[in-house]
Amino acid sequence: MNEQELLGKINTGLYIGGEWRDSSDGRTLDVEDPATGKTLTSVADATVEDGAAALDAAVAAQAEWAATPPRERGELLRSAFDLINERADEFALLMTLEMGKPLAQSKGEVAYGGEFFRWFSEEAVRIAGRWSTAPDGKTRLVTMKQPVGPTLMITPWNFPLAMGTRKIGPAIAAGCTMVIKPAGQTPLTMLALAQLLEEVGVPKGVVNVVTTSRTGDVMEPIIGDPRLRKLTFTGSTPVGKNLVRQSADQLLRVSMELGGNAPFLVFEDADLDAAVEGAMLAKMRNMGEACTAANRFLVHESVADEFARRFAAKMDEQVLGRGTEEGVTVGPLIDDKQLGKVAELVDDATSRGASVVTGGSKTGDAGYFFQPTVLKDVPAEADLVREEIFGPVAPITTFSEEDKAVQMANDTEYGLVAYAFTTDLGRAVRVSESLHFGMVGVNQGIVSNPAAPFGGVKQSGFGREGGIEGIEEYLDVKYVGIAP
Repeated sequence: MNEQELLGKINTGLYIGGEWRDSSDGRTLDVEDPATGKTLTSVADATVEDGAAALDAAVAAQAEWAATPPRERGELLRSAFDLINERADEFALLMTLEMGKPLAQSKGEVAYGGEFFRWFSEEAVRIAGRWSTAPDGKTRLVTMKQPVGPTLMITPWNFPLAMGTRKIGPAIAAGCTMVIKPAGQTPLTMLALAQLLEEVGVPKGVVNVVTTSRTGDVMEPIIGDPRLRKLTFTGSTPVGKNLVRQSADQLLRVSMELGGNAPFLVFEDADLDAAVEGAMLAKMRNMGEACTAANRFLVHESVADEFARRFAAKMDEQVLGRGTEEGVTVGPLIDDKQLGKVAELVDDATSRGASVVTGGSKTGDAGYFFQPTVLKDVPAEADLVREEIFGPVAPITTFSEEDKAVQMANDTEYGLVAYAFTTDLGRAVRVSESLHFGMVGVNQGIVSNPAAPFGGVKQSGFGREGGIEGIEEYLDVKYVGIAP
């Protein structure tokens, strides 16, 4: 299927109460191809009234959906998983067009994202409470778990499918209805997913999708509505903080997956070949546009030069281009704003004394491309040491002692993920226990797994997605005392 045929299959309206509709004022939002800067298509641009209608639909469907047998909910997710796999090439091409990542990476996201539906299809039938006798024997204690209720989901642009499925999957499994607001840069994948869920038989009103450029205006009334019971967001820490503040009036259940500043530690005993391969995965997945991307490379001084040389050689092998082209391994950044931010961070670091091992600048006549870049001798005061880069830039700093490496790694307000490469098992345990992060990858550059709890600490947020913990975010605990 060619690009135009695929785009022609996507319903670009709002999906509310099982119906596709235009925005109430007829406005549309353009979707751009970041590799060319050209418009791919346009989608409906929802108003405040459209947002209210979506919440109305979710509220109306909640009671019946919560009463649906768990097996039925699980089978719907399983059917959706199977259909995603059948259409993997279509989803991959769609993500590449609107987000920019190479097709191989998009196919990887389809496989990863689909797995959340399979995982939570199995968790739907494992929601359980407990029965016990009170210590005095006078009461039977029954604990049950019930769906939280209507949920607002705000998803980011960097993983258009997976960031949706890992929220939608547990919500469907738990019996919650939802309103989903995908990122304005990448709404097409979510609209295609909504069509798929409609096709497999998810009842009207359970899943509602609103696309809008007026995010604050449309979302704030939904968050302030007492009928909404949960808010889940993946995105930047500043936006997350504002959403938490808005959620306080209704005391919503909230889960936040926010920014990161991931350290990548390479100790003197590390297998350098493995460390470089891990570094490429941790840094270059999604062109570095991932909250889990390695942001700071902390390398023991005895191996720093060799690591930098090998890492730079791997970066030099990368091929930049439009993600649909054969052989391309690095696509564009999402938009001009992000490209400008990455360039500013590199310029700031070099002005403070960092040296460029490879890359270091924008490239190309069209689109938003930045060269894969390795910097060394990066000073602690450089902005990119503190800020999330969200681009293909790897700054290297050295250390001499294990304790100092851990101290440097923890010297951030963020706490999403850290990586450590060592062949010393004792050190791996010590360092993992000492790192103040929600996730740690030991001798591997990818930690994300549908069967594992994904989430951070400190200003990287709270709550977990995936694993057996993921469904708990969508369940309330009720205790019933029964006199025998």
